[in-house]
Amino acid sequence: MILAAAQTKPTRGNIDANLSDHYRLIELAVQNRAQLIAFPELSITGYERENAQQLAFKKDDSRLDHLKKLAVENNIIIIAGAPIEIEDQLFIGEFIISPNNSVAVYTKQFLHEGEDEFFQSSFDYNPMITIEDQKISFAICADIDNPLHPENASKKETDIYIASIFFSPNGIPNAHRDLQNYAQKHKMNVLMSNFSGESWGYPSGGKSAFWNNKGELVAEMNDSDSGLLLIENQNDNWTNRVVKI
Repeated sequence: MILAAAQTKPTRGNIDANLSDHYRLIELAVQNRAQLIAFPELSITGYERENAQQLAFKKDDSRLDHLKKLAVENNIIIIAGAPIEIEDQLFIGEFIISPNNSVAVYTKQFLHEGEDEFFQSSFDYNPMITIEDQKISFAICADIDNPLHPENASKKETDIYIASIFFSPNGIPNAHRDLQNYAQKHKMNVLMSNFSGESWGYPSGGKSAFWNNKGELVAEMNDSDSGLLLIENQNDNWTNRVVKI
């Protein structure tokens, strides 16, 4: 199994530019035989609150068509984030785009302070997927601040917990500490994807990382590069590579 965490520098509100970055990183992941690529929180738009409604996607949005094409043609699962409108409500969400041309939606369950002014939270959209008999669950940013979230994932027998986040340099030490604890406590492998460039006018902390199900830090990127953190599992032994762009 090969998984990829994408570490990106979003262009604020520029969906076309950000999608172009997604396409490039997906192609790079495919070249490295990845079966899944996870992008940071709200990766398609960059993190937004006030402008999120104008930038919002719907599940059948035609702007997802090329991502779906890449997933199908390359047999790769793509996790990409955006503000998602469902039944006239706005969520911080992500699309799980599968090689069978299906699109599932995950919505952020626990919001940061201030996000509830613009977004709803929901436990209703919480899909799981499976790769090589490994059950995979998802989290977005503040979800990882609440121990109930990984605990619920563990109750669903999650093997791999994938967190797409936007954390600042000041927040990264806490994120790493918490995710390491969750990996050890719940015996889950944990993959984290963060921005490395400015988003919403604030710096991002980078350091996308992976912990094995013993809570051991297997790999992390630095705080400034864009590219992929590639994780490969062979006989329960995880190895890693970083590919910069």
